[in-house]
Amino acid sequence: MYENRKYRSIAAFIILVVCALFFFILNVCIGSVRIALPDIVETLAGRQDDETLTRILWDIRLPRAAAVLILGGALALAGYLLQTFFNNPIAGPFVLGISSGAKMVVALLMVFLMGRLVRVTSADMILGAFAGAILSMGFVLLMSRRVNSMSMLVVSGVMIGYICSAVTELVVTFADDADIVNLHNWSRGSFSGMTWENVKVMTLVVAVTCIAVFLMSKPLGAYQMGDAYAQNVGVNLRLLRVCIVIFSSILSACIVAFAGPISFVGIAVPHLVKKLLNSAEPIRMIPACFLGGSAFCLFCDLLARTMLAPTELSISTVTAIFGAPVVLWIITKRRVNHV
Repeated sequence: MYENRKYRSIAAFIILVVCALFFFILNVCIGSVRIALPDIVETLAGRQDDETLTRILWDIRLPRAAAVLILGGALALAGYLLQTFFNNPIAGPFVLGISSGAKMVVALLMVFLMGRLVRVTSADMILGAFAGAILSMGFVLLMSRRVNSMSMLVVSGVMIGYICSAVTELVVTFADDADIVNLHNWSRGSFSGMTWENVKVMTLVVAVTCIAVFLMSKPLGAYQMGDAYAQNVGVNLRLLRVCIVIFSSILSACIVAFAGPISFVGIAVPHLVKKLLNSAEPIRMIPACFLGGSAFCLFCDLLARTMLAPTELSISTVTAIFGAPVVLWIITKRRVNHV
């Protein structure tokens, strides 16, 4: 039994790594200008004479693909943490209003600071998004003490998201015409316009957070067994819950700051990965969720860029097409199991 589980985990990780690598290469190769794989190798080796091709690869394709890889994995991991925290299969940054709270504060920064020619750095955007995410998470936690039903908690999160979105729309009315266009494109979710500076910042934030989350694997495993069991094995529940809230908010904030709110990835991917692994152990789920989120977002971003080219779809449109059926399947499956 143990051997079968071990081999299944190895096979699952091989599939996830291959999928992530395959879609990463496709994202770099496919676009308005097709780039053959040998040309990519030559460019990376510094042997390519075509300056236009080099600029497309280094300044546009590679930073965007790297950003999708990092932020997609972070989004799936944030969803897994929130599902573990609330013990709810449809908890996620988008559903609980956390992404909307982060979006609201980032919109405020973009309108009132950038509109006054105040320079806003990537770190400022992440800090602002983190403040908004923590604010929304605080309201959700307050509601969790008032309502007993987990379904009502999700409804509360959706309502908080609507409130934050309404405030964001109100803020947009005070923006300049040029800012409105940028805000509109960003608020629908998009990985366009990524730079290597963005990639450096998000890599640092996401890497440190993911390492911290992975070090929490054993306490998270105990937490999944119930509060009583976790306390009996010496887990500090209060500290663990605070860490889950902070880390999931940091990951959500990083995603919203750079790519805007992206729907359904944080809900759908952890469930698909769990089915693939046939295990819910955090020590396996944490890296697998990251790889699964990366592969899923790379696939969706490729479709967003190419389906209706030269028009680019918002990433949330494509993730909703593939993620929403998974959520419906989760809901119907739970309903059948409870009947």
